[in-house]
Amino acid sequence: MKTPFKIVFVLILLSLAVGYLYREPLKQMVFAQITRDMFVAVDNDDFDPGPAINSRFPGLQATYQGRSITLIDEFKGANGTAVIASRSFDWCPYCMRQIIQLQENNAGFDAAGIGMVAITYDDPLLQQAFIENFGITIPIVSDVNALSFKTLGILNKDYRPGDFEYGIPYPGMIVIDPQGKVVGKLFLEAYSSRVGAAAALAFAKTALGLDPPPTH
Repeated sequence: MKTPFKIVFVLILLSLAVGYLYREPLKQMVFAQITRDMFVAVDNDDFDPGPAINSRFPGLQATYQGRSITLIDEFKGANGTAVIASRSFDWCPYCMRQIIQLQENNAGFDAAGIGMVAITYDDPLLQQAFIENFGITIPIVSDVNALSFKTLGILNKDYRPGDFEYGIPYPGMIVIDPQGKVVGKLFLEAYSSRVGAAAALAFAKTALGLDPPPTH
């Protein structure tokens, strides 16, 4: 092998090695760039899937910490619960960024007496890897069979069984009062947009009657 080709070959190997060693930081840099403009201040469209306002929350059919759950009582706060439906914490950068931001604002939800629980179609092992990588303390439950998303009326119908994405929900937040009544929803049609954590908290507090509605 001629010397110039040896040099090129070595450089390629070094590049691959560096890329492998720093793959996670590089991935996070890409994700940060992709998601930099994803947050909005309000639910600004008419997209409104999910259970009707003032209806009773139908519960979940999911798994949490190796057991089946149907109720959200263990996740609720004194004043209510915010259920965050997300596409995936394994491959969806918008979902990952959203839950990380919610985690950063978790103290505000706690102070308001609002419990949070997130749900994705990911396998629990994939969820656990994400939880450990980012220090997530918000409970995350798994709906690998999409039963909860079907029951809630938020299963994304753009995909069919056999598709990689089949089983994902329309991402959003459902706010439930302590008696189990749905009092608010935040869903945006564009999966790449989410209501920011501070605005979501303000919305939840108003929906639960903890704060007066904003005046315009």
